[in-house]
Amino acid sequence: MSTHAQSVAPSNDLYLALQVLRSEQPRLRARDAAERLAVSEAELVASRLDVDAVRLQPDWGQLLPALGELGYVMALTRNEHCVHERKGYYREVTVTANGQMGLVVSADIDLRLFLGGWASVFAIEEQTGKGTQRSIQVFDRQGIAVHKVFLTEDSQLIAWAPLVERFRMAEQSTELELMPRPQVQPAQADAQIDANALRVGWSTLKDTHHFFALLKKHGTTRTQALRLAGSEWAEPLDVHELPKLLEQAGAREVPIMVFVGNRHCIQIHSGPVRNLRWMDTWFNVLDPEFNLHLQTTGVTELWRVRKPSTDGVITSWEAFDANGELVVQLFGARKPGVPEREDWRALAESAPVLEC
Repeated sequence: MSTHAQSVAPSNDLYLALQVLRSEQPRLRARDAAERLAVSEAELVASRLDVDAVRLQPDWGQLLPALGELGYVMALTRNEHCVHERKGYYREVTVTANGQMGLVVSADIDLRLFLGGWASVFAIEEQTGKGTQRSIQVFDRQGIAVHKVFLTEDSQLIAWAPLVERFRMAEQSTELELMPRPQVQPAQADAQIDANALRVGWSTLKDTHHFFALLKKHGTTRTQALRLAGSEWAEPLDVHELPKLLEQAGAREVPIMVFVGNRHCIQIHSGPVRNLRWMDTWFNVLDPEFNLHLQTTGVTELWRVRKPSTDGVITSWEAFDANGELVVQLFGARKPGVPEREDWRALAESAPVLEC
């Protein structure tokens, strides 16, 4: 059965409202349409069941490896201010026995998956001005998009329908059982943090992946820790330096790692960036296999961060929004066990410290 068969449209108000909105603004993205209609994006997709959407079983341990059958795809992960799109193959997929964590570590699509927050998943086959667009879209318990996988012109289209049928939920229910977002605990006052102990713990890090545990141990937020760490480990930068760094990395052909994530998924690009372009306040990387769309007005803090490791000091740039949420992280391209690239370090260290 084709997932975009022209069956009778569901007689629900949300679907009808979506059709009206699309007729007025045909290029409006799903995320923006949901915001206009004051619903979650998952609810908007669920309203399209029996038209161009199929609800799938959230069996991540089986579904994620099966995405490899689709061949060359585009993986998309975003947060409020940044969109990361990477083309490649879903290969080397691992899901932990308890189903809470997952990894995709192919040479092109590189993901860290926090599956405990994943809730619903849909296959969508919709008609657009550019033809039929097919995608697998995952949402969390708040109905917010976590991760999407789009077929490309070079995908294995023959695998699409069998995959959808294999994972189709028997009952195509629009009920999502959404939950409110967990309340964020207010940050402790700086004076309540043992800054000296934090700095000592920071100085003895052996792996950058242990940084989150360091924050948790000292009861500090990420931006608070950066403020308290001292200039040896963290320095504030002017937010306007961020696109400049990407431009310089492109001009000097310095391969970088670009991390973009949300609460439940982090997506990583490793390699060069070349085709860089401003579009209004959006700064974009528009390379054949990697696209980045950064809403620069959403970045309110930028830090140069240094973390010790068994491979030497690892330098990153970390951009945050007004709520202290991480928007994007940049590193020099490297593999575990290999020291940081000297050309990246020189570039990362070249920007002046923000004068407070």
